[in-house]
Amino acid sequence: MVFSINVGLSDLPNKEGRRPEEKTFAIFIGDTVLVDEEGPATVLTAVKKKVNVGIFLKTEDDDEEEEAKDEAEDLLGRSSRAALLTERTRNELTAEEKRRAHQKELAAQLNEEARRRLTEQRGEQQVQRARKSNVAYRSAALLPREAPVRERKLFIDRKYESVLLPVFASPPPFHIATIKVHISMSVEGDYTYLRINFYCRSALGRNEGNVFPNPAATFVKEITYRASNLKSPGEQAVPALNLQSAFRCIKEVQKRYKTREAEEKEKEGIVKQDSLVINLNRSNPKLKDLYIRPNIAQKRMQGALEAHVNGFRFTSVRGDKVDILYNNIKHAVFQPCDGEMIIVLHFHLKNAIMFGKKRHTDVQFYTEVGEITTDLGKHQHMHDRDDLYAEQMEREMRHKLKTAFKSFIEKVEALTKEELEFEVPFRDLGFNGAPYRSTCLLQPTSSALVNCTEWPPFVVTLDEVELIHFERVQFHLKNFDMVVVYKDYGRKVTMINAIPVASLDPIKEWLNSCDLKYTEGVQSLNWTKIMKTIVDDPEGFFEQGGWSFLEPEGEGSDAEVGDSESEMEDETFNPSEEDYEEEEEDSDEDYSSEAEESEYSKESLGSEEESGKDWDELEEEARKADRESQYEEEEERGRGRKRKAPGGRRGSHRPPGPPKKKRK
Repeated sequence: MVFSINVGLSDLPNKEGRRPEEKTFAIFIGDTVLVDEEGPATVLTAVKKKVNVGIFLKTEDDDEEEEAKDEAEDLLGRSSRAALLTERTRNELTAEEKRRAHQKELAAQLNEEARRRLTEQRGEQQVQRARKSNVAYRSAALLPREAPVRERKLFIDRKYESVLLPVFASPPPFHIATIKVHISMSVEGDYTYLRINFYCRSALGRNEGNVFPNPAATFVKEITYRASNLKSPGEQAVPALNLQSAFRCIKEVQKRYKTREAEEKEKEGIVKQDSLVINLNRSNPKLKDLYIRPNIAQKRMQGALEAHVNGFRFTSVRGDKVDILYNNIKHAVFQPCDGEMIIVLHFHLKNAIMFGKKRHTDVQFYTEVGEITTDLGKHQHMHDRDDLYAEQMEREMRHKLKTAFKSFIEKVEALTKEELEFEVPFRDLGFNGAPYRSTCLLQPTSSALVNCTEWPPFVVTLDEVELIHFERVQFHLKNFDMVVVYKDYGRKVTMINAIPVASLDPIKEWLNSCDLKYTEGVQSLNWTKIMKTIVDDPEGFFEQGGWSFLEPEGEGSDAEVGDSESEMEDETFNPSEEDYEEEEEDSDEDYSSEAEESEYSKESLGSEEESGKDWDELEEEARKADRESQYEEEEERGRGRKRKAPGGRRGSHRPPGPPKKKRK
């Protein structure tokens, strides 16, 4: 059986109480006891630690007295609270001091990790792909035997992309890659000239577009051919037609070769993706009426985005398909339509994919929420029913689209078992900047700094960032620049220009919360040379202090030295009596010697005395100078009025009479 025993006592006297409400108190004690048939009873409410609980009952009169006391403290007790506040701020660190302390820790940690990372990468040798040598024909058996070749005419072999040019009665072949784009044809009198320029090693040692296996060889820089525009008797066509057809064919082959080379260059770092596993279930998460950026074709087309087993598939109205696998997505960003004209799903990929004959690392799907363009010629009124109805419809459409996108995201995260998570940018932490040509709103997410509404998009992964440097941070400038240095020192730094100075402190606070090291400076640095110096000699760079050269001069040991000097200056000098007597004797001697000095020394002495005036005296002198200048201006105005007075009277338009004769 279980018994609950409770005992309550009230109106107990308290001899130690001073106030009337403390002279009496009440107590309530309770326990729960388990009684078995065999063995002693067990107390179930065992006390682990002593807990002091005090209950005080207040009457309405006490409440009124406390309110009156609080009002009196509000009126009279501000000085005590202010003293407490100043005492607290003196002892506690400010936010800027906390940031600096944290940044010092990050600086030491940054140099150590960077040195260790570069040491590990030193042993890894980068495998450079050998450049394909452009050879016209591998053997002489492949040379063409057509009639133009035998007749010593220009011949273009489209199959092997070569040009056979007759030189001294023999047709040596030249690959199309050795010919420059700028070939020219001109007509001068009775002749047509065709000028063909070749890539060659210049006299300055620069390679013009190609890497030559034998730089010491003799190169042909240009060849010019001439043909007559006149038709000779017995000829079927004008000889210049051969040069015109050759010029046209060379241009066509060059264009085809450049297009193929560009496609191969785009495919060079492409990682082969797995095949998309199609889910035949019709209940797959799906979004319709979306646009894709970049465009598949020249014109943008709508389509549907559908989630399958291991990736997304976008199918356009024309039937074009773009597959994005889940394991290839580095950042999935959902940009709501709050304050924007579009709602976006942005995917930043680990490895680039090919569509539209180009490689792309950023792919986004969006739809327009409202009218991006506004007709300024349309008459608008704030109480117009049509305008109010259009605004209401736009708000409903925004809410509907936001709900549809959020539902799609939740279904995709459930389908992938939260392996793919969508990030939403923090608009409150956003700041304006120009990573490209135009200014846009850059917004941080949990793992990146993004801008998805403008094209091209801007995405910086925070885990890949080594440090942030602020340039042109000066008081008289309204904007500054931000430089993003990556952990891969071979990668080009990212510049964000024209950031307002008002955003500097929020950016510092955000970077400090992300454990990212930041520095600031007054000048703009040449980052290409800096990164090249670091890559060439990383050990020497870190032996000289690493990234500490970006720190401002006022920090570190210099600041400590400055503090110690200021403390020494603040100390007061208390001379003794002996020192005072010695000073008096020295002053008497100095006075006697000063009496014999020249006027130049007196003038210099006066200037020294004037330089030692305090602020009050200088302000008083400035006031006197202002009053004197104002008095002089008033005098000049009065003189000007007196001069204008005779000519300004009415009826004084008569010409002046002859001058009066002076009396002798």
